[in-house]
Amino acid sequence: MDGDAELDVFHGFVRRLVEAFENSGLDYAFTGALAASFYGVPRTTSDVDVMVAVAGEANMKAKVAVALRRAGLEVDERKLDAALTSGYKIASFKSRTAPYTVDIIFSDESLEKRVGTVAGLRTFFQSPEGLVLAKLRMIKATVPPERAVKDKEDVQAILAFSRVDLAAVRRQAREDGTLAILESLME
Repeated sequence: MDGDAELDVFHGFVRRLVEAFENSGLDYAFTGALAASFYGVPRTTSDVDVMVAVAGEANMKAKVAVALRRAGLEVDERKLDAALTSGYKIASFKSRTAPYTVDIIFSDESLEKRVGTVAGLRTFFQSPEGLVLAKLRMIKATVPPERAVKDKEDVQAILAFSRVDLAAVRRQAREDGTLAILESLME
């Protein structure tokens, strides 16, 4: 498959996700590489990360399962049960028709998000501040540190190409123990 055809398949996959989540009534936002590409420099990925707020949401498992099935994903509801009841709060699902996966990240807090477009559709992305902070925590946790190259590049690109409340990021990074990482990426 050539690059244009591969991009068309990916955009079709993302369009199905956007449409399914928009129709679900769930509070969601894209994060990970897709959000980093929106705020920074586009890059390839084989998975799409979606945050879903669960606080005060009735029938969460059913709503997520319906949305994922509408988007063409193989849904094992046991994965949703495990994610909703564990401290890990992440479940992965494979597409039935494309070589991609979706990681659903359940959040007990309301989502800080911004409106944007992907694959020609209006959707939501995790705020650039939240995304930078999440990537800083990933960089801190990655062993060996050399494996965090993409996350470091994403943070630098987001800071270079998006409006970010740097004072708020610094305050939270200090609390998270990631301020030194942030400062080193800004040099």
